[in-house]
Amino acid sequence: MVYKIVLVGDSGVGKTNLLTRFSKNEFNLESRATIGVEFATRTITTETGDVIKAQIWDTAGQDRYRAIASSYYRGASGALLVYDITKKKSFENVSNWLTELRTHG
Repeated sequence: MVYKIVLVGDSGVGKTNLLTRFSKNEFNLESRATIGVEFATRTITTETGDVIKAQIWDTAGQDRYRAIASSYYRGASGALLVYDITKKKSFENVSNWLTELRTHG
């Protein structure tokens, strides 16, 4: 079974690093802004032996890519709304991202 999960939030909040940590168990302090969309897949075996394929989509947080990124919400099983605890504005924008997900998802 394949589950598509999208990461959404403002630019610079750590979506790409979450994707990299989950898929490769790596962390990069020098990561760059995502242009468009990137994704990675990881296969997980549960305690009961079920095999789950998680397809994680990292969307660009910049306004200029928002129209492109919103098309990737369709068909998603879920979403992670990401914000930076050191940037209050990124938390305040979570409601905007949720509205966008509900509109385009």
